[in-house]
Amino acid sequence: MAEDDLLIDKHAKFLLRTLKILPGSSGSADNQRITIAFFAVSGLDVLGRLNLLEDMREDIITWVYNNLINIDTDKKSRCGFRGSSTLKLEPGYSPTHIHDFAHIPMTYTALAILVILGDDLSRIDRENIAKGISVLQLPDGSFKDAAEGGENDMRFLYCAAAISSLIDLRTGVDVDRATKYISESISYEGGIGQGPWLEAHGGSTYCAVAALSLLDSLDRLPQSKIAGLKRWCVNRQISGFQGRPNKAEDTCYTFWLGAALKILEGSNYIDWSEIKNFVLTTQDPITGGFAKGTDMSPDLLHTYLGLSGLSLAEPPLLPSLNPVDPALNITLRAKQHLLSLHKQWKS
Repeated sequence: MAEDDLLIDKHAKFLLRTLKILPGSSGSADNQRITIAFFAVSGLDVLGRLNLLEDMREDIITWVYNNLINIDTDKKSRCGFRGSSTLKLEPGYSPTHIHDFAHIPMTYTALAILVILGDDLSRIDRENIAKGISVLQLPDGSFKDAAEGGENDMRFLYCAAAISSLIDLRTGVDVDRATKYISESISYEGGIGQGPWLEAHGGSTYCAVAALSLLDSLDRLPQSKIAGLKRWCVNRQISGFQGRPNKAEDTCYTFWLGAALKILEGSNYIDWSEIKNFVLTTQDPITGGFAKGTDMSPDLLHTYLGLSGLSLAEPPLLPSLNPVDPALNITLRAKQHLLSLHKQWKS
């Protein structure tokens, strides 16, 4: 398929529409609006259409900061970002009641949105953000999703590593314990599960590999484990990628497995033209957006991860897409802005 087969204008409208109006199908995700906004904002950046947000930029930034808990009033280190303002009862940057606390994926995606939109992050307290993630790390090295409890697995370990990279402060992560948790989660197949003794999965494999990269710990894995990881990821390609053996191809693994292999310096083993052909069969020619598979309805997650995954191809198959950093999952353009902030903080 030619690049013209990528319906850029329709995908941009799909992302913009979802950013402005939460679809009824996503109504149950009201408390995760920050992450929904990240998919839309970063997706527009990947498409090179961030200019469509020019009139909304300041409003989006203000809304993101409205969900910031930045003041550690009760010494429980609940700082970070909420998923939405649904449970916020009063103005300001303090927790507004006992159940008002930050959520680690929302903190990651909120910071990412701000960086993508060119904000200087001057309104956050980096030390408090680091404290907010440090209290989420458990003795086994994994992270839970929020201070008041919840699930703990590889997803939240990745978020902790990504937040640490975004704020350029690693004091919130015990790297030794995190690395040990990841090492113990490598399955007999070579891939990585959500935790020790769990089935290897494309999403958790990405989270683990990207976290190790962000924590500068990838070289702690033996070369035999690295080779096993590459082999497991490469073997997930049919035409597109599947998330686990004996499963159907799924658009989102274009990023999860494509990015994992890129970090592992194994993306040359991917047949990118086949990946592209599969992903483009999942786009909706009427509404825009990408679906999980062919002849399915599009959604925001698969749209963003399909686009960000396609941007990783080497050599570029769709040059109109802005390439994404495989570890942080923001465009290289946005990462340059982030690195300039890191220099300012060090000066």
